[in-house]
Amino acid sequence: MHYLITGGAGFVGSHLADALLQRGDEVTVLDDLSTGAMRNIRHLKNRSGFTYVIDTVLNAPLLAELVDGADQIFHLAAAVGVRLIVESPVRTIETNVKTTEMVLAAACKKRKKVFVASTSEVYGKSVAVPFREDGDLVLGATSRGRWSYASSKAIDEFLAIAYWRERRCPTVIGRCFNTVGPRQTGHYGMVVPRFVQQALREEPLTVYGDGRQTRCFTHVADGVRAMIGLMDADDTVGEVYNLGSEIETPILALAERVKQLTGSESPVTFVPYREAYGDNFEDMPRRVPSLEKIRSAIGWEPVIGLDEILISVIEYERSLTPQAA
Repeated sequence: MHYLITGGAGFVGSHLADALLQRGDEVTVLDDLSTGAMRNIRHLKNRSGFTYVIDTVLNAPLLAELVDGADQIFHLAAAVGVRLIVESPVRTIETNVKTTEMVLAAACKKRKKVFVASTSEVYGKSVAVPFREDGDLVLGATSRGRWSYASSKAIDEFLAIAYWRERRCPTVIGRCFNTVGPRQTGHYGMVVPRFVQQALREEPLTVYGDGRQTRCFTHVADGVRAMIGLMDADDTVGEVYNLGSEIETPILALAERVKQLTGSESPVTFVPYREAYGDNFEDMPRRVPSLEKIRSAIGWEPVIGLDEILISVIEYERSLTPQAA
């Protein structure tokens, strides 16, 4: 199979490319490097079956050509990260909605199957934990910039499902829950690489809020395995699936575990949300997926635990800055 990965030079996209090439598929990556990085795919440049194009998904003629040459498409290109969402809401909304619309339109002409990467953020402020794919989405006020990302990804999902139901373009949607691992950047607010980088530099680990909010962390290898499994299956078209771990970790406990695994003496400091992200920011206390649907569909289970996840990130960050070891 020949796959096109939009956003393929990003954290998740580069690991997806690794996995597909490993099993003998061909991969073309399209990325404008706005949040991705060449270092994520540099090790693949001489691999047989791998090509990359540095350009935007919004280049319609190029996108059409790349879609024509692919058997299936993984659409991962998006504006991601809490800090980017808060600081650049226009970019967030336009990037997410426009790129998804263009990918689906190009794929529909050739009836190419598309995986659309979505996010647990779409559940918003729902308290119906664990979150089920058929549950209500509870978003905050439009004056709260945090929800612009959730809303844009919800529109992506509506588009993907509409393209299947109305135009018979095969689509499948994966809602990712806090996917982490090597190559993830901490520049846009991702908590695990940020904590690890701070610990290795013996800087204070900054916990936003009171640290009691919980998240379920999933290793990127587990997430990629789920994405490929959903695309390989014949009966997942037109459906939405949660991709994540069911094990909750309080953010304060995460900080303490990072300190232990790095041997860091860094203190933990608490930063109010208002100071970190401004007055219009809201967060959710828990975000836990139900995995019943994906288990039933493809038998997927996450197998990599939190310590192994953290160790993989620590080793990666140390490889970038050997002096930190």
